[in-house]
Amino acid sequence: MGIRLLSMVSGVKQFHKLHSVVTRNQISDVPKGHLAVYVGETDKKKRYVVPIAYLNHTSFQELLKKAEEEFGFQHPTGGLTIPCNEDAFFHVTSRLNTCL
Repeated sequence: MGIRLLSMVSGVKQFHKLHSVVTRNQISDVPKGHLAVYVGETDKKKRYVVPIAYLNHTSFQELLKKAEEEFGFQHPTGGLTIPCNEDAFFHVTSRLNTCL
């Protein structure tokens, strides 16, 4: 129970940090309840729009931790950048799509 609570608190903290990044860089084509992320390991990163509900899932939080380790909260694209290959991102998000 205690570990799950710590995980939830960590997720909320990450959400607030992400929210400040997203609202600072208002992107008009992102629907309500979603956020834009940039995915890739090279200079050519692709932009994806994902549901905010993904932030509650451990597998997506692991991607966010990897982004925090590499970029902190100063992302080079101005938006949230996830430094993984697209196949790994698709694998995580396709599993999350079946959960939602």
